[in-house]
Amino acid sequence: MVKAEKHTAVVIVGAGVAGLTVGNFLRRNGIDCIILERRERAYVEARQRAGTLDTRGVRLFRQWGLAEVLDAGPTAEVQGDFFIDGQAMPIEIEEDDNESIFIPQQVLVRRLADIFLREGGEICYEAEVALMDIAGSNPAVRYRDSSGATVLIRCDYVAGCDGDHGITRASIPAGALTRYSYEFKYSWLSVLAAVPGTTSGMAIHTRGLAGLIPRGAEHSRIYLQCPVEDTVAQWPDERVWDELEARVGRSLGRGDILSKEIVELRSVVHDPMRHGRVYLLGDAAHIVPPMSAKGIHLALFDAETFARAVIAQVQDGDPGPLDAYSETCLQHVWNYQAFATWITDLMHNAGDASYEGEFRKQVARAELRRQFESEAANRVFSELTSGIA
Repeated sequence: MVKAEKHTAVVIVGAGVAGLTVGNFLRRNGIDCIILERRERAYVEARQRAGTLDTRGVRLFRQWGLAEVLDAGPTAEVQGDFFIDGQAMPIEIEEDDNESIFIPQQVLVRRLADIFLREGGEICYEAEVALMDIAGSNPAVRYRDSSGATVLIRCDYVAGCDGDHGITRASIPAGALTRYSYEFKYSWLSVLAAVPGTTSGMAIHTRGLAGLIPRGAEHSRIYLQCPVEDTVAQWPDERVWDELEARVGRSLGRGDILSKEIVELRSVVHDPMRHGRVYLLGDAAHIVPPMSAKGIHLALFDAETFARAVIAQVQDGDPGPLDAYSETCLQHVWNYQAFATWITDLMHNAGDASYEGEFRKQVARAELRRQFESEAANRVFSELTSGIA
């Protein structure tokens, strides 16, 4: 039984970066919205995710009057390195137009939530959500809150920011979207370790790619390329540290390993990124392999595009931007999928020849040497040493 009924312009499903960004953008333009989140707030704000905002992301928050979210407080200085067969490669870039910053994603989420709530926004955590009438002009969202009460929200639009496994896309009828996907031939072992986040690096080696990426001041994320059929049981703690040091080519500080998982590398795009008045944003619409470090970039692009489109509709009566939302975002998404596929294949082919052979390895090595002579490419590799998801 429904205990309460509400109405709002936009229901946002998911309180991650995309959902909270959309919420803040809309409220700052006088558009009412409610954010529903399946998890409890403490869980959402503790998730360890990528910690780099590129220049576009930094400028985006400033332009929308949200510069305060960029202040992560004091953070340890991070030394970034890039290794090929144990040899450090020079990464030297001009900083004049580079405004990218390191900020743990959980800090960004917490700050965005604080602002949204401080300015009168409503976030319902621990909400079990169901979408209704999504193909029509008056969609509705029903949810049960943490107390067990059921609430029905009538709205004009639904923003699905609840990720690849969220309820929003799952509520769209089968066949309404086309799913494009590509599975890479290798996986990553992803490890969270209690190691101070002062060192950041990527290593290409014949044994496979490796990464050590800060996740806050006291933790680091370790990535090790592995066969797709590998299991966590095949990677005891000692082997993780031994393999990381072998691929980087130097001794590293060891610490307690807190978690391990095998991550499949894949690219996914859903087309169109909307159905009726339901709009998909971020991972709900597309996934890029973590090697590209562009997941948060695409989520923020979707968030701004959707927010501007809703503002144009509500304030100016202009439906054009909302009608063009999917086309606008997908053009950007496919451009970055092209980059993500290129950089992922390049970095892995340059190390382990068992996937594509020695010829492709040598071609990839030649491309890397060429890239390191380019200032623009140096900036890309600098971002990769700190921004992998």
